[in-house]
Amino acid sequence: MPFLVTVSARVGRNCLVQIGDMPTYPTTAASIGGLVPASSDLLINLAYLNQEATGLSHYGLQLVPHLIRILHPVLLSPCRWPGATTLQIPNNMTAIQGLQGHLRRLIWTQTQLGQIYHQIGSRLLFSPVPEAPLGQSIRKVITVHDLIPLRFPSRSFSTLYFRSHLPRLLKESTHIFCNSQATAQDLQSFYQVPEQRLTITPLACDRQQFRPLRLDRRNYFVYVGRLNPYKNLQRLIKAFALIQRQLDCELWLVGPVDRRFLPAVQAQIEAQGLTEVVRFKNYVPRKELPIILNQAIALVHPSLWEGFGLTVLEAMSCGTPVLVADRSSLPEVVGDAGLYFDPLQPEAIAESMQAIAQDSGLQQRLSAAALARSQQFSWERTSRITIQQLQALL
Repeated sequence: MPFLVTVSARVGRNCLVQIGDMPTYPTTAASIGGLVPASSDLLINLAYLNQEATGLSHYGLQLVPHLIRILHPVLLSPCRWPGATTLQIPNNMTAIQGLQGHLRRLIWTQTQLGQIYHQIGSRLLFSPVPEAPLGQSIRKVITVHDLIPLRFPSRSFSTLYFRSHLPRLLKESTHIFCNSQATAQDLQSFYQVPEQRLTITPLACDRQQFRPLRLDRRNYFVYVGRLNPYKNLQRLIKAFALIQRQLDCELWLVGPVDRRFLPAVQAQIEAQGLTEVVRFKNYVPRKELPIILNQAIALVHPSLWEGFGLTVLEAMSCGTPVLVADRSSLPEVVGDAGLYFDPLQPEAIAESMQAIAQDSGLQQRLSAAALARSQQFSWERTSRITIQQLQALL
């Protein structure tokens, strides 16, 4: 049965679709207006894609082009893609719209997605996030990126979803991708998911964008990420206070300034007397982030837990030394190419910062090791693992 899709008649063959700093994709006019005789064994749900350059969006945008070339799926997406049949869906169901966006997407997923799946005769639904219709005789594969809402629960939609909705979704899923062994172990621990239903597909970064730029180092450490409490910025700031005067350096905090968590971080900065040397850098364009990473003394990542740690890999791909917490997925990413510390001990964080800042030889060794280690992660490898598993299920 054909599926009814309504899109703007202005979209033509040479039109470009762009979401924030995400890649641009030339569209085709094949699905403009009216009825689209879409038919594919594989349906990919990209309803979550938004304008923020998040890890989730990055995963979908990098992986899906490989799937298009080999598996020829039908895509459900707020933007269209080259070489694929794309059924455009509303773009008001993402995190940009806050809680309302999440609720719209949840309702749409449960009430509309299943109908589309059956209308186009799909045999398998793949969702790059842990979202899919419950019931409805749908064979589904999802990707789980982390269980942060359970490890650090809060009165939030995410924690409620992971407690009430995700358990059944995991039971109904034919297979589950996860981006690290740490996340796989969490799925087994929290939800008792059998190991044979899990496949690890590590993330990667764009090595053409994140690469050594031969820029002089500047006298600052950099953290890239959010301000959520589990990111452990309170202890990072305490650690920085222990070494700042001796090293006469700055700390740059790069990432979205969440007003829920900003006051506590600012209070710690003021309490430590660091107002003039800790700099907030709100979302920076993706093209500028490699410059910031290349010029830093090191990236410091004190997070208490990560599902993968993409920003760490991006820094490594720039040849930037990385100082990371000794837990969760971070050892899987860094291997022996960085310095580790106990994230619960500000003194340990400070010790690693001081060591890298005062030893140029160590900087050079870790820079070379980080760059070499980063070459082990590629979207070609990740897509190959993903495609092999999806083909086995089709």
